Amino acid sequence: MNFKGIFFFIFFSTVLFAQEKDSLFVAADSTAILDSLKLQISDSASIKNKNQVEDIVYSESKDSLVFDVKNKKMFVYGSGALKYKQTNLNAGKIIVDYTINELEAFGRMDSSNTKLIETPVLKEGGDSYEGERIRYNFKTQQGFISEAKNKEIGSRYEGEKVKKVDKDTYFIDGGMFTTCDSDTPHTYFTADKMKVIQNDKIIADWIFMYIGGVPLPLPIPFAVFPNESGRRSGIIVPTYGQIADRGQYFRNFGYFWAASDYFDMAFTGDYYTKGGYAFRNRTRYTKRYSFSGNFNAGYSQIVTGESGDPNRRNQTDWNINLFHNQEINPTTRLDANLQFLSQTFLQNNAIDYNDLLSQDIISNATFNKRWEESGSSLTINYSRRQNLKTGDTRETLPNLSFSKSQFSPFKKDSKDYSSEPSWYELIALDYNGQFKNERIKTEGDVEKLAGVNHNVNLNFSPKLGYFNITPNFSYNEKWYNRRLVIESVPVLSTNPKTGATIVTDSVSEKYINEFNFVRTFDMSVSASTKLYGIMQTNFLGVEAFRHTIRPSISYTYQPDFASDSWNYYDSYKLSSGEVVNYDKYGREIFGGVSSGERQSLSFSLGNVFEIKTFKNPQDSTNDDNKITLLNVDASINYNFAADSLRVSDLNLSYRTQIGQLLSFQGSSSYTFYDYNGTQRVNRFLYKEGKGLFRLTNFNFSISTSIAGDKIEKKEKQDTTKTDELDAFRKKDFIALYDNSQPADLSIPWDLSLSYYYNLSKNSPSIVNKFSNLGLDLSFNLTENWKFKVRGSYDFEQKQISAPQITVYRDLHCWEFNFTWNPLGTYRGYHFEIRMKASESQDIKVTKARGLYSGRR
Repeated sequence: MNFKGIFFFIFFSTVLFAQEKDSLFVAADSTAILDSLKLQISDSASIKNKNQVEDIVYSESKDSLVFDVKNKKMFVYGSGALKYKQTNLNAGKIIVDYTINELEAFGRMDSSNTKLIETPVLKEGGDSYEGERIRYNFKTQQGFISEAKNKEIGSRYEGEKVKKVDKDTYFIDGGMFTTCDSDTPHTYFTADKMKVIQNDKIIADWIFMYIGGVPLPLPIPFAVFPNESGRRSGIIVPTYGQIADRGQYFRNFGYFWAASDYFDMAFTGDYYTKGGYAFRNRTRYTKRYSFSGNFNAGYSQIVTGESGDPNRRNQTDWNINLFHNQEINPTTRLDANLQFLSQTFLQNNAIDYNDLLSQDIISNATFNKRWEESGSSLTINYSRRQNLKTGDTRETLPNLSFSKSQFSPFKKDSKDYSSEPSWYELIALDYNGQFKNERIKTEGDVEKLAGVNHNVNLNFSPKLGYFNITPNFSYNEKWYNRRLVIESVPVLSTNPKTGATIVTDSVSEKYINEFNFVRTFDMSVSASTKLYGIMQTNFLGVEAFRHTIRPSISYTYQPDFASDSWNYYDSYKLSSGEVVNYDKYGREIFGGVSSGERQSLSFSLGNVFEIKTFKNPQDSTNDDNKITLLNVDASINYNFAADSLRVSDLNLSYRTQIGQLLSFQGSSSYTFYDYNGTQRVNRFLYKEGKGLFRLTNFNFSISTSIAGDKIEKKEKQDTTKTDELDAFRKKDFIALYDNSQPADLSIPWDLSLSYYYNLSKNSPSIVNKFSNLGLDLSFNLTENWKFKVRGSYDFEQKQISAPQITVYRDLHCWEFNFTWNPLGTYRGYHFEIRMKASESQDIKVTKARGLYSGRR
């Protein structure tokens, strides 16, 4: 039975002074005495003195409590416990001296008198300290601990003697610091003198590093260890090595500044002994439930070759990146992913495999606003595409679009849903408008395009029995500020051998700046329905099989806008008398108009094959499950207005998904016409005795992803959900430049396979094939070894593309990584053994060749 007592300073300054005995013993079961003491204490609550303890001290023991009234001391024996404010103390023996507000705690020997047990454990706030003997002052919060141990998240320190001089500062004699959580640490640091500043740093001099209990031969004269988890300001330790044409280098040396919980910056640089250098800045920011992003900038001056070498090269590169995501309000959002860089920046500075393989740099920034009640939305977009190989760019600013979702202008505001709506209430409209301004730079030439595009659709959707009939009228209007004029001028020249006159044509192009409208329209009517076939199987857990057929037929009419009456086409005449027609707006941003009248009849047929499984009769929450086995779609059309080749290709598409195990999709096209060499001619194959149709294209892809069951760790997992701000705060400066992710050893194996095949036969004599198999495999050889292999194989070229092998070994407080690219332009390897804790990851052994050493 535990004994609990409550003691105020007044107990010793008034009540105990009145006692006749010098000491008072309270046995573990003497609760009556405690009750009477509480009464006397409460009656004397108004008396204070300067040595008072400012709060209630709660005490507890399994053996006994002894009060020395005369000397104002309390003795706690047998698994004693004290609680004062945020301080908790547990020990085999505790002595409290109220005259100096100080306590002492000791362990006790076990029954065999050979082992010290119930050693003192002091917990203050979130910190915990353990030792053989503890002395602590309530008022000053100073103290002393012998054979001390302190354990925090991810690290701990110990010492022969620990002296606490204020709330956050400790001095340690014979100190030891480690990030290893083993009782006997595999790696640790020792120092005769250490200074610990809570939630800040550990300062020590003449430090020996021990690995496996063996000290390294040379000590470190001075070191500062971080003593704070998560984000913290500090120096970023560089990596070093050598590149043949750049010399010795130091990379990523700099400083990380954690300005607040919402903002941080990192400044880093590289230096090469042959004269090259680089500077980088990364700035991150976030505000919970509002916005987040980061800004990156870099500048490099890469020098290759020796001084005076004719092949010496000096290359200047730069880059600017901005990533920003912001939800202004529930209907307004801004997203930006902007990247601007010199043409050779990635080639000279990147070491990431994916960056080096990049050919195009794409930037986008989008502002979107929705008006949900009216169904309207406004989008303003900026986009840019840069080809790193050619240097060509395509930039759009702005791309402004406004849309109004489908609405019924004649629909009545009636709440009587039982009556059928009138026919005119089924008339619906929708609108899309777009303004686009584009700048295209190709081989140094710059072209500017701009225009406005309007689209209005009017449809009417009555239902006649089992058929949906949908007449539709579409109107399109484009606005341009120029038109193209092409002229042909005959050029006379003389044949130097024969003296005959040669007439050639010189074609000149120019633009006339004027405001122009390009108006087009088309009309269509379609009919569709659904047919169901159901077969009850009641076999192997399958309740029924269903086949759904979705036939659809439509007719579309569009006039020939290339005729002279529409004035969208112009012509010029060659010296041979040939007249060449051209679209005056064909090169504009939204294009021109199509030539030729179109009267097409289209037919499509969709098929869906499904099964329905039985419900589990023992599980009331389980529903029957519908599984789609296969989707097959077919389409074809016939153009009445075409002068030849009126029948289009027959197009088939098919797809299936078997849970998360297998995904399959493909398509094929067939022509009904014969060929003359490589040219399709207006003769049906069946009339030539060559069958009904011929394959022109066939492709399919199949992929699967499977994994072993996740291994549950014995330790209790942290299931607390973290939001974006929490993730921001936890990410330290090391993670900013180390993008490697720790291996997930909880998944014993996983396999991803993908296969793609394409056959193209645009003519019987020209056949193109592409066949590729992709593999991504990882597996755990043991609970600490993980292997990963990825790559692809081209069956037509008979070669492996971009293979990579990764090996990871968990060494408890260390980790081993090996990455090898055996083939290709970017082959190389990277070997590294480093400490696992983020504050110690700069302690490592690294070896690299090829790509990972900076060599190209």
